[in-house]
Amino acid sequence: MKPRKTFFSPPRQWLLAHHRSRRSFAGWPVAVRGMVWMVLGGMLFSLLNTIARELTLHLDVYQSQFLRYLFGLIFILPWVWRDGWRAYMPVNMVGQFWRGGVHTLGLILWFTALPKIPLADMTAIGFTGPIFIMIGAAWFLGEPMRKDRWIAAIIGFAGVLVVVLPKMSGEGGWFNLVMLASSPVFAASFLITKALTRYEKPGVIVLWQALTVSVLSLPMALPHWQMPTPMQWLGFAATGVLGTLAHYCLTRAFALADISATQSLRFLDLVWASLLGWLVFGDVPSQSTWLGAFVILWATVWIARREGRRKLVVPD
Repeated sequence: MKPRKTFFSPPRQWLLAHHRSRRSFAGWPVAVRGMVWMVLGGMLFSLLNTIARELTLHLDVYQSQFLRYLFGLIFILPWVWRDGWRAYMPVNMVGQFWRGGVHTLGLILWFTALPKIPLADMTAIGFTGPIFIMIGAAWFLGEPMRKDRWIAAIIGFAGVLVVVLPKMSGEGGWFNLVMLASSPVFAASFLITKALTRYEKPGVIVLWQALTVSVLSLPMALPHWQMPTPMQWLGFAATGVLGTLAHYCLTRAFALADISATQSLRFLDLVWASLLGWLVFGDVPSQSTWLGAFVILWATVWIARREGRRKLVVPD
C-alpha cells in the first residue's frame, strides 16, 4: 500500500532549515519555550481583533462569531484529511464540549460588546483576564502561587494602565460590564484547555474548539444573516486562519509551562495593538504608550529570565 501523499511538499532546503531551528528551539528552557508560544499567540490575536472589530461594525456580531470559527474549522480540515479523522478523536469528548460551550459563552459576551466600546476601554477591560487565570490556576489546577509571577503580572498591568487610562472615555455604558463579564468566562475556558493538554494533543483541542463553537454559534447567526461582500468573506477567512494559529500557539504554551507563568506576557498584546494602530491606522503612539510599553517589556524580560532559571520537569 502506497503511503498517503501530503497536501503540501515544501522544498528540501526549507525542511532542513526548519529542522535546525526546531532542534535549536528544543534546547531552550521549557518555561521559556512556553513563553515564546504565548507571545506568538498574542501577536496573532492582535491581528485577529483588528480585523474582527472592523467586521462587526458592518455585520451582525453573532454572524461574525460563527463565520470566524467556521473558517477556522475549514482551515484545519486539510490536516484532518492528511492524517485521518482517527488522529483527531479526543480522549475526553465531554471535556472538549465543556471547553467549547464555555468558550462560546465568553465569545457571545465579547462579540456583543466589541463594536460598542472604544478600543482603549476594551483593551483595559481585557487585561483583567490574566488575574482571573492566575487565581483559577492556583485554586483548580494546584499551580504554585509564586510571588515573582504575581509581581510580573501586577507590573505588567500597571504598564497597561499607564497607556490606557489617559485614553479611556467611559462611553461604553453597560457594554463595559458585558466585556468585563467575558474575562472570567474566557479564563475558565483557558483553564479547561490547560487541563486538557495533560492528555490531548494541541491539534485535537484546536479542532474541537472550532467545531463546537461553530455548531453552538450557528443558531444565533441565522436570524440576522446578511450576505457578506467579497472583501468581508476574505476578512473572515483571515480571522479563521489567525484565530486557529493563535489558539494553537496558546495550547502549545499551556502544554509546556504553568499557565500562571505565561500570564504576564499577555500584557505584551498592548504593544502589538499599538504597533498595528500605528502601521494600519496611522495612530502615532503617545509618550504614555511608549512608557507603558517599556514597563511591560521590562516585566516580561524579568519573569522570562526567572522562569528560565527555574528547574521544571514538563513533558514536551
